[in-house]
Amino acid sequence: MSGFTRLLPAVSLLAVGGLLAACTSGDPEDERQPERPVTERNGPVGPVPEGLGEFYGQPLSWGDCARYATSDTAKAAFNTRDIECARLTVPLRYDKPDGETITLGVLRRKASDAKQRVGSLVINPGGPGAAGMPAAAQSASAARGTQLGERFDIVGFDPRGIGASEPQVQCLTDQERDAERAEDDETDTSPKGIAKQESDEREFARKCAQRTEHGKTMLANMGTRDVARDMDVLRSALGDAKLNYLGYSYGTRIGSTYAELFPRNVRALVLDGALDPAQDQVEALVAQGAGFQKAFDEFAKWCARKQDCALGNNPGAATQRFQQLVQPLINRPVEVGAGRKLSFDDATTGVAQALYAKDLWEMLNSALVELQRNRGAGLMQLADIYNERGQDGSYSTTQDAFTAVRCVDEPKVTDKKEILQIERRYKQVAPFMDHGRPAGAALDACAFWPVPNTSRPHAPNVAGLPPTLVISTTNDPATPYQAGVKLANALGGGLLTYQGTQHTVFLQGKKCVDQIGTKYLVDLQLPPRGARCS
Repeated sequence: MSGFTRLLPAVSLLAVGGLLAACTSGDPEDERQPERPVTERNGPVGPVPEGLGEFYGQPLSWGDCARYATSDTAKAAFNTRDIECARLTVPLRYDKPDGETITLGVLRRKASDAKQRVGSLVINPGGPGAAGMPAAAQSASAARGTQLGERFDIVGFDPRGIGASEPQVQCLTDQERDAERAEDDETDTSPKGIAKQESDEREFARKCAQRTEHGKTMLANMGTRDVARDMDVLRSALGDAKLNYLGYSYGTRIGSTYAELFPRNVRALVLDGALDPAQDQVEALVAQGAGFQKAFDEFAKWCARKQDCALGNNPGAATQRFQQLVQPLINRPVEVGAGRKLSFDDATTGVAQALYAKDLWEMLNSALVELQRNRGAGLMQLADIYNERGQDGSYSTTQDAFTAVRCVDEPKVTDKKEILQIERRYKQVAPFMDHGRPAGAALDACAFWPVPNTSRPHAPNVAGLPPTLVISTTNDPATPYQAGVKLANALGGGLLTYQGTQHTVFLQGKKCVDQIGTKYLVDLQLPPRGARCS
């Protein structure tokens, strides 16, 4: 969308890996055959809020996951053995538990050692807007043969309005999303351009309310506050007196919110790639811009050692070289086939996607070399991964849900002087993203959102919370390192520092991190103060 500089969804490498996996077929030997559903009633367990006993004690009917796949990502992730899926029913409005209900998709792989089972480990990969079921399927595969796989049921859920959960938030059609990406409206900061951006943002907000089932009521109850309440219902329905939770990226906001609402219902929380719970949208945006620039600079250093580096062999000149390469796309987008053109926005989005993980840097350099030759397929592919556009041209609803959650998690920003200042600050901290036009002051969709915010950034009150573990990466592009330090302090828990350049790290092949995180989850043993891995 247009509007003032966007906060990029903070999606973990688990989600990125799932998107890449969606481009390939699954292992035929790993395919599961549909099985008859098995119904279990394990709740209610633990404290049950008044009026919610029916939800906390509901049975779950576990069966084949294929019908829960709503994207290429999910289809690829669910093409594996030993997983099962179910639907969890929750109130649309927790202040009216006897009113309308909605359902959440839930995925599980059971612990392989039933006698030594600790409980369920509930996973969320971030966003907001990312589906948790595919991420949990990946984690379950990675956990086979490990202590986590032996001792925990690996569980993922698609938060309300997202993925397999029903109803989904729906704002733009596939065709409208393609058209919106091609327009590059945010580069026109003239009065006419600002008016066009704001008209589009107002229309986007209207379509979200019009096209989403339950309309404004659904949008008003999409926030993290409600997702955390859903997670407590899930905890009880799974039969766990205490929650074990692994949250990546925005999933750390879900974790800290749960810790504030239900501190005595927590057994263990691992929060990786943290959001600062007290940081407002403006400061988070600027901090994220600085994080992406830092990752871009690291990419430039890596690239400079390559003979074919598209940005040259002087890292200090890489930002300027990149601007010279992509800014012409504003007036002359590059044809990529099938009636599509690579815009400036798609080019920078594709680069941002690649900066999430070093594993994508080779692909990024190849895509930039292509662009030098006036070909944009590589960057478009990266941008499509980020936007979750399938090979058939269909989109997941992640981007719609991202906006829906953000608009009720944060107060509206409507002061145009403040917006102009944000744009100028962002240009300063993330010059590689600069479109070369003067800063503008267009209101974004949240300024026109049809319902008020239900929460705001703040330091959580977590009296009674047991020790928790925060993992923070020094050169994380999407969630800067200091945010993890602040979250660890706010929760009064432990901090593990990972020295590297990527977004999130636990269960992604880093032995030191995985050992420490697993030790905490299994034995509740935190690492020593100042613990670091590299």
